[in-house]
Amino acid sequence: MQNKGVIKFFLVLMAIVCFYQFILVFPTQKVEGNAMEYASKLAGSSEGQAFNTFKSKYLDSMSSEKVFSLPLIRDYTYQDLKGAQLKMGLDLEGGMSVVMQVDIKEFLKNLAGITGDKGDPTFMTALENAEKRMATTQSDFITLFADEWGKVANGKKLADIFRSNEKMRSNGEDGRLAINSGSTDGQVATRIRAEAKENVDLTFKLLKERIDKLGVAQPNVSLDEARDLILVELPGISNPESARKLLQATAKLEFWDLWRMDEGNILQAMGSANEKLKVLEGGSTAEVEAVKEFRYDTIYNNTDALGNIDSSKFTVDTTVMDNAAQNAAQGPLLSKLGLIGDQNSAMIGLVDKNNRDAVMQMLNREEVRGLFPKNLKFLWAKDPFKRYNTADDASDDFKENQYQLFAVKKVPNSNKPQLDGSAITDASPGQDQSGKVVVNLKMNTLGAQKWGQITTKASADRQRQVAVVLDDEVVSAPSVNVPILSGGTEISGNFTLTEARDLANILQVGKLPVTTSIIQENIVGPSLGKENITKSRNSLIFGFALVIIFMILYYAGGGVISVIALLANLFFIFGTLASIGTVLTVPGIAGIVLTIGMAVDANVIIYERIREELRSGKTVLASVRDGFQQSYSAIIDANVTTILTAIVLAYFGLGPIKGFATVLIIGVLCSLFTAVLV
Repeated sequence: MQNKGVIKFFLVLMAIVCFYQFILVFPTQKVEGNAMEYASKLAGSSEGQAFNTFKSKYLDSMSSEKVFSLPLIRDYTYQDLKGAQLKMGLDLEGGMSVVMQVDIKEFLKNLAGITGDKGDPTFMTALENAEKRMATTQSDFITLFADEWGKVANGKKLADIFRSNEKMRSNGEDGRLAINSGSTDGQVATRIRAEAKENVDLTFKLLKERIDKLGVAQPNVSLDEARDLILVELPGISNPESARKLLQATAKLEFWDLWRMDEGNILQAMGSANEKLKVLEGGSTAEVEAVKEFRYDTIYNNTDALGNIDSSKFTVDTTVMDNAAQNAAQGPLLSKLGLIGDQNSAMIGLVDKNNRDAVMQMLNREEVRGLFPKNLKFLWAKDPFKRYNTADDASDDFKENQYQLFAVKKVPNSNKPQLDGSAITDASPGQDQSGKVVVNLKMNTLGAQKWGQITTKASADRQRQVAVVLDDEVVSAPSVNVPILSGGTEISGNFTLTEARDLANILQVGKLPVTTSIIQENIVGPSLGKENITKSRNSLIFGFALVIIFMILYYAGGGVISVIALLANLFFIFGTLASIGTVLTVPGIAGIVLTIGMAVDANVIIYERIREELRSGKTVLASVRDGFQQSYSAIIDANVTTILTAIVLAYFGLGPIKGFATVLIIGVLCSLFTAVLV
């Protein structure tokens, strides 16, 4: 009786938990039905890209809205409800699968203090050769690099390449030896392999956290350590482009002081750079003198009610230059770069989208770079520049194909900004006082102190602008009216709510220590997923129907009881899968079908044993009691061996194999509970 009480307790508890999971399905389907109705009206169709876009926008707007309430328990947003559902895998719901390569080559260059392609020729050759061999071998990059270095070193020591890194000169974690002049190539290879593994593992961890915040239903992320590959499966993703940006963004957030046009002789340096490029490229001043008129832009900043610069709108006054200015302006550089006439502006100039690469190449040429201050670095704005022209030419009232060029100030004797994203402790989307979407940031104590110093200095210096830079692009350049001492600030950059949420998620998780790139991508369409769902559902129903027919025809009343136990088994299986957040895939459905068969097998063993007891002359109650007791060992043996096999598959398997094993383990446990105990 005591055992029966325990069984009843767990039965009621499991039933409540599973029933709770099933209740949440209905309000979720209601919201999704409304989303489909809304998208169909706007798109004029129930499929296609427009339909998916409107549906995603509706669901995104409802993600934080309360849509369901369970009295005395809690209120649910759509995001809460969706997170509690049984998730469908890539093969059922459609979605996106990508294979990402961790760039160990770039990591080694950074470790050696090399930027770009200018480094020790032997080192660069070994890197290139190792990269070529990666395409045809299963070895890891560090092993290939060490092998290639041995072939081309010609007496050079690998330690000399990495001794410039302060971290490598000191002992690392886990007994990693410091690199010094006496370190052998083997010791250096061991150290850089440990550093690479640590950073690859951290990249994998941060990428998982970043993907979890994407809101995808139970994504699958796995790491191939031998090849430094990361496999990402995103079931149900509706915006692959947004997913690509999220996966590949390094999220390098920085705060920089900005040069103004009246500082560092920037305007004069631009003219000198233009003249030097004329000579280098063989330009002719005779052609310049033929130009009758040249126009340059003076930018007037529009401010909001608080006096802050509204970077989304500037007024442009176009002015005709004199002949001397004409001669200085026309040339390789200034024919593409429109300089700003406002001496107080932190914006250097405007460039057409198609000319950005050409202008940056000219500014970074060795012959030109020395004309500018050493701690100056040129960066482009993230978004096109919105401008409103005061001239009569109405066709120029609004342009979206030009980008701002900024010059940021590096910390003296380094390439670092005044403050970076490591100080960020929290990031969240929000709105500013004018209703624009922004990303609100909070900083740690040290970051808040540094940010206070930066903003105090900026506000005292004619309300200087400060650049907020993400992945080497200026997302905003606000002017600082008053010091910000609270450690909080905001990023504005013409974001949509989705973009702001994605950016906040990335910043909250942190930047990836090693860059990654997508080397393989596969998108499974929703139509294929629906076809898989239909086939899987039909196979499940057909198999279950055959079992019901057999059990009732062969065992009559006992068959009815076993069918009830099977229904309870399915109820517990799906409820448990939803409770622990398992992803249901086609192999997982195969696991459920197999579980049904095993559950019936247990019933058959029990019933046949009961029949034997009845044939021996025992009463019905005694036969049932002894039939169950004598069947336990056979049933438990069969199910335990199945569980052990499934555990091995779950531990070593990836993707579909792991999904099959997980569902099988849960199904076997539920079958034992229902067939033997319930």
